Amino acid sequence: MAILDPILKRWPVFALAISAAMLGVAHAFQTFGHLAPCHLCLKQREVYWAAMGVAAIAILAMFTRLGAPAPRIASLILAAVFAYGVYLAGFHTGAEWKWWPAPASCSTTGATVSAADLKALLRGASAPGPACDQAPWRLLGLSMAGWNFLVSLGLTGSSLAAALRKAKAA
Repeated sequence: MAILDPILKRWPVFALAISAAMLGVAHAFQTFGHLAPCHLCLKQREVYWAAMGVAAIAILAMFTRLGAPAPRIASLILAAVFAYGVYLAGFHTGAEWKWWPAPASCSTTGATVSAADLKALLRGASAPGPACDQAPWRLLGLSMAGWNFLVSLGLTGSSLAAALRKAKAA
């Protein structure tokens, strides 16, 4: 644990950087890989935005007179935020593996597009997004949601370790 102590001591900085990197990777898959995010994918991104906000506030608080407990308190909050990310990514992964149904807001009918559908779009109707229960990409058998589950699990554990670590005398 001594090797990780410098990281855990400044965990909000690392959590901010890792969250930004995760959002960057998701955006790259969307932009360069042309993989449109489904409803649950977008929800998982919100976790990283929330984590960045918590981490940024903690970093700013470290420069005030309240600064000493800020990283520890923020790490506890980050653990809760990332734990919610574990839940969302796990739920999404389960829907992809057909262990349970995806929410109704995530499903597409798979029907062909008709002229009436195109006219409705021109009038301002919304088009259904990608289905949450279909993984468009896998690496080593895991979809992006599966990999996000593992990353979120690691971030939750790291946040808890940072919150519970013993402060060393300076």
